[in-house]
Amino acid sequence: MACFIAPATEAIVTTIVKKTTDKKETHNPFIKRLNWLNNMLWGGSALLAFEHIWHGEVVPWAPFLTNGVSAVQEMATTGVAMAVAVTAVWAGVVAVTNSIVKRPISGELQGQAK
Repeated sequence: MACFIAPATEAIVTTIVKKTTDKKETHNPFIKRLNWLNNMLWGGSALLAFEHIWHGEVVPWAPFLTNGVSAVQEMATTGVAMAVAVTAVWAGVVAVTNSIVKRPISGELQGQAK
């Protein structure tokens, strides 16, 4: 029920990093790719929060989580695992994107073969 809190926390950190580096560097490709991670984390967290609200696991009165005892355990296990998985997928997408960007265009290969 509280698994969305760990990815949301990571999203807050990436948002802060992005905002502070946006002011310093304008053409950094890492920041653009960090924005991808940021969007993935915020979107997933929002969807999970909505799902938990829909099923009555998060309520608008204290203590806000219907099962507070296992909430900490769920954040530590499931939430962290989901945040790590999203970050790993993002790292894979960044690696593939970087390899595609660095790959020479087919016309360049033909010109080198002559």
